[in-house]
Amino acid sequence: MVTLPDPEPGLVIHYNYLWRSEADAGRESGVKDRPCAVILALRRDKDKVTVVVAPITHSVPRDASVAIEVPPETKRRLGLDDAPSWLIADDLNYFLWPGPDLRPLPGATSPHRFAYGYLSNAITHTAIAKVRELMRAGRTKPSGRTE
Repeated sequence: MVTLPDPEPGLVIHYNYLWRSEADAGRESGVKDRPCAVILALRRDKDKVTVVVAPITHSVPRDASVAIEVPPETKRRLGLDDAPSWLIADDLNYFLWPGPDLRPLPGATSPHRFAYGYLSNAITHTAIAKVRELMRAGRTKPSGRTE
């Protein structure tokens, strides 16, 4: 039986992320599975949870004001590689948890592990605040994924 983690803000999952540019081009799936941070989890009804995630990428952000660099010590603790990475706060996906796009961790000994762990509280709060700021400014439009 698969045990899924509770989708709480700061949880970093392995997910088939659909960039806004990919969605705008008509794609329904992302080109690549990647680490993504849960930014928000909204419980609907008794057991339905809508989750908003932000991607973590190696690509240097074109606009530094929408990105949060993930510190090397955080990446090590999560079991990610040593290359610089950024959480992108203006390109988001939302979906009904767990959804079909959650992926097992690469190289995991169990095919039922989907989460790397948690960002620190400081990074999580910074990411949530940045997403809220960008949403209020109309600078982000989350892409809805298949439920």
